[in-house]
Amino acid sequence: MKALITGVEGFVGGHLAELLLAESGVEVFGTSFFPVERSSHLTVKGVHIRQINLRDEDSVLAYLQEVRPDHIYHLAAQSFVPESFDNPWETLGNNIQSQLNLLHGMVKLDLPARILIVGSGEEYGPVSPDEVPINENQPLRPANPYSVSKVAQDMLGLQYHLSHDVAAIRVRPFNQIGPGQSKQFVAPAFASQVAAIEYGLQEPVIYVGALDARRDFTDVRDMVRAYWLVMKQGEPGAVYNIGSGQAHSIRELLDTLIGMTDSAVRVEVDPSRLRPIEVPIIVCDNAKVHATTGWEPQRRFEETLADVLADWRQRVRQRA
Repeated sequence: MKALITGVEGFVGGHLAELLLAESGVEVFGTSFFPVERSSHLTVKGVHIRQINLRDEDSVLAYLQEVRPDHIYHLAAQSFVPESFDNPWETLGNNIQSQLNLLHGMVKLDLPARILIVGSGEEYGPVSPDEVPINENQPLRPANPYSVSKVAQDMLGLQYHLSHDVAAIRVRPFNQIGPGQSKQFVAPAFASQVAAIEYGLQEPVIYVGALDARRDFTDVRDMVRAYWLVMKQGEPGAVYNIGSGQAHSIRELLDTLIGMTDSAVRVEVDPSRLRPIEVPIIVCDNAKVHATTGWEPQRRFEETLADVLADWRQRVRQRA
């Protein structure tokens, strides 16, 4: 089987490639917006990577024709919520057009592949405590440009399934954390500061945004295993929430990381890390994906945070 991962050089794409490489009989292809040399850690393991701008319809069509994959995992996207507020049209244009080129290319080539449409738990927007855990029937209330782009991707996947019988399987993953994630996101943002403090590269202060929000965090290695299972066993046209089913506050995440260091640190609020709108609590109802595939998370929250901190200690040590 041939599996194509868009955005293979990214945080989730790299972990998914590693998982698929371990599967017998799966040949892994990938697209990257950046030069292939940036992904040498994957190419040396056998991933075939092509530098492609997914917003270029002709390039997408040509690559789909060349590879003719059986599975397409569409991960490439602008995924940083604050950036979507600063540059909303770039987020909308990038995320919608890239996916549309893939879907339209599948139709043009009559490609009988399955495609994973990756939405987001952000699509549900503000929810009240009596609306959690969130199942797939919860109304969509996108509260930022990123989540609007994800709703559009979600609905495009459904539309192409209904209009063209494309085997689009939609997922709405909740917060993902794990080693390799950019420090734009909350867990590596804190872990990178802890590591920098330990090596004397930062004053003993951790800068934070809102700490009371509670989120459903899933280890990225568990998340990509869910993607693989749902692509094999999921129903085309259906949508599946993927998350741990448990909520942890940002304060708990921070306290857990601080508890893993012997360094004395203090905490200060950085206004630049605050969002224009903050949802108090998000918890995933993962009953549907569990019933369909048997998936459930295997890694504990504390274990994942320990891996995130170890990852950033290694990165900081290399530059110290």
